[in-house]
Order: sequence, then C-alpha cells, then structure tokens
Amino acid sequence: MTSDDCVFCGIVERRLDASVVHESANVLAIMDIDPVTPGHVLVLPRAHLPELADLDDDLAAEMFAVARSVAAALRRSPLRSEGVNLFYADGEAAFQEVFHSHLHVFPRFADDGFTIGARWGSNPSRAELDANAATLRAELRPPGPAEA
Repeated sequence: MTSDDCVFCGIVERRLDASVVHESANVLAIMDIDPVTPGHVLVLPRAHLPELADLDDDLAAEMFAVARSVAAALRRSPLRSEGVNLFYADGEAAFQEVFHSHLHVFPRFADDGFTIGARWGSNPSRAELDANAATLRAELRPPGPAEA
C-alpha cells in the first residue's frame, strides 16, 4: 500500500474528513469511525509509517503522551469511562487493518461488549522463560532512532 492509498494519509492531508481531537506538527488524534465504545480515539503520526519499528523514539513518545492526555480527558468527560484501554496492532497477525501506525484509546465500562480472548495460563517453565528472555536480550538494540 502506498501513502496515496492510505485512509489515514488521506485524513492527514485533509482529502478525507475526520473529527479531530488533537493535532500537532507530528501527531493527529481523531475519533474512530467504527468505535469500540463512544469516545474511541485513534492517535497516529502524520507521516506514513506502517510499523511500530518505523517510529523513532521521539514520535513514539509523543504518540503515547497524546494517548495519555486523551485517556485523562475521557475519564474527566461526561462520556462513560470507568477505565481506558490502549491498543496497538503491529502487523496483520496482530489484527492491524490499516497499515499506518496508530494507537487506539478507548473508554471502558462494565458490560461494554469488548472482550479480549486468549489462552491464558500456559504456565511455561522458568527454563523456557529464561531462554525466551535470553533470545530477546540478544536482539535488543539501545534506545534511539528506529532501525532503517
């Protein structure tokens, strides 16, 4: 997908309509048109960056800061919000549908219909956890700009 085909790029470029909650030079926060609950907001970079690894540290930090502010606004607002979820899908296997980085911020309340299904409780051994930790440590990079 090119940025010309990207719905979020169309919104950033004002070719498509959006209900804007926040905007800065680098980040845009808009109402989701298919919300999980009323008040569901998407926080996205203005630049077409498809994957989480494409975000540099400053941009990722700004997106998270905007998400925090939106979450606080949801909690203060008259919109029903007994809790807040942040959700980031990175890749098709993680249910990313629009391949332009975006962070979901949505209010939660009892019986709101949202569920998270998983196979919790696989109870791996300490040896397996240690091996997985070692594998990840070997691949970690120092904090800094995203890899090219």
